[in-house]
Amino acid sequence: MHRPPRRPRSLFALVFCVLLLAGGGWRTAPAQIHLAEVTQLKAERTDEGVLLSAAVRFELPQVVDDALAKGIPMYFLAEAAIYRDRWYWYDKRVAFATRHMRLSFQPLTRRWRLQVSSAPIGNSGLVLGQMFDTRDDALAAVQRISGWHIADAAAVDPESTHTVDFRFRLDVSQLPRPFQIGAVGQADWIILAVRNQRLLLDPK
Repeated sequence: MHRPPRRPRSLFALVFCVLLLAGGGWRTAPAQIHLAEVTQLKAERTDEGVLLSAAVRFELPQVVDDALAKGIPMYFLAEAAIYRDRWYWYDKRVAFATRHMRLSFQPLTRRWRLQVSSAPIGNSGLVLGQMFDTRDDALAAVQRISGWHIADAAAVDPESTHTVDFRFRLDVSQLPRPFQIGAVGQADWIILAVRNQRLLLDPK
């Protein structure tokens, strides 16, 4: 019988980690922590590779919304890891992918811009960009991921069982230095969601 993999997955573990990041221990007010929710998650192995689609639901904290309105870009990070089950040892990670998103407001044009890359924005050559007329439309694009290629098909053994761990968060490490100093450890700057599920192999 396969024993559960030794990776934190429960909501309890998630909340505990967020409380520690917030620096307030168990006395931190839960209402200040902006936990996001992965409402949909699907990962499947196809001839083109392993594709992931997800939907994340969250509200922007007021401090983040205010910073965006002033023209400060915000960075979001989605991470996906594929683990192969092993009954005799820790599950083995066979693939890992990142999706970096930079959301910014253009005060002169009153439009929103979303850039997406597999590497931190500014450090990669290929960055996809899209413009939106409203904040809600731009945020909806951040919250939806469709057909994201997270691994080659060869990385997944069709004879084994695999699990996909998905994580989405606000990446404060990409903020300008003054904001990083003020954001680290502050619950108002934490947006975090995690979810995992079995990988579908060669769906018909």
